[in-house]
Amino acid sequence: MAKSKIRKYFLDPILGLDIVQWCFAIPVSLMMWLVFATCCTHIRNKKILKEYRKKPAVFVVWHGRSMVPTAVMALYRMRSCVVTSRHKDGRFMAKIQHMFGGRAIFGSSSSGGVSVLREGVRLLNKGGRCLVLSPDGPGGPSLRMQEGAMYFAKMTGAPIIPVCFSASKSWFQKRWDRYLVVLPFSKVIVDVGEPMFVKSKIKTPEFEQERLEIEKKCIKQLRDLDKIFNLMQVEEGMKASTFKKQIREGKKLVAKAKSDKK
Repeated sequence: MAKSKIRKYFLDPILGLDIVQWCFAIPVSLMMWLVFATCCTHIRNKKILKEYRKKPAVFVVWHGRSMVPTAVMALYRMRSCVVTSRHKDGRFMAKIQHMFGGRAIFGSSSSGGVSVLREGVRLLNKGGRCLVLSPDGPGGPSLRMQEGAMYFAKMTGAPIIPVCFSASKSWFQKRWDRYLVVLPFSKVIVDVGEPMFVKSKIKTPEFEQERLEIEKKCIKQLRDLDKIFNLMQVEEGMKASTFKKQIREGKKLVAKAKSDKK
């Protein structure tokens, strides 16, 4: 209990300060570039990145697979606007995206959804920029496509383009999204999916059917890449809140087991 109070009332407020976040964001960004520079990276469908460099598009990247696409999109000079949450973690990621040339739009499905939708539609209609978002963020369920990307595509005519990667030398963080961290000197495969369009006058039943179909394709993209390197199968439908609860319950069981042995 003492540790949780220290984190809540002392560490979290400090980590939420802009100056502290910049102190972490700069070295993290440099580390990401260095790791990317050491890797042997193969990008499938480079032509799509080149085609949509200055055209409106909605790039979707699973929450746990943002490390390499961030560098790839910077390498191809994509003029991206990244949708992120107003939570301190989202603001920290926004600073990292800034280091890679991206611009942040703050909002999520649970907070600021209307404003971020309005701003995203405005930018796409204006042209010259693409949107990048995690369809299962910021708190899950994991590998579940929420409706944001669909609405952007429906209201602007911009295609949804899934981007995913996998790597030979990597490890999964102990998080709800199983964030994949690439290690130096890895073999990395980045897959840029084919553009998928959503009709502007699509009806509600068709909209849900289309959402499920796009979700299915995005999950298959991830599974196919992970099979190449024999990685573990990432869970579907995991929420951040559920994962934290499981961790707490697991710690209680371990503590109880130690107590019973005494």
